[in-house]
Amino acid sequence: MDCNEIQARLEQFVDRELSTDEAAEVQDHLDRCPPCVHIYHFETSMRRLVRRACCESAPESLRAKILEAGR
Repeated sequence: MDCNEIQARLEQFVDRELSTDEAAEVQDHLDRCPPCVHIYHFETSMRRLVRRACCESAPESLRAKILEAGR
């Protein structure tokens, strides 16, 4: 895989949505490519920041509406 393919799959890689083989390919590339690993670290850092900043829970009425809409 080239850098463009890796960068297109980084979100799936971070979310652990790739197959074992695909994840291994991405990891292998990251182990050898400083620019792509930099983007990977930025992505994971950004997610941690958002997770910390978004500590509020949705109101129970909103949760109920979402669950009802999914049925």
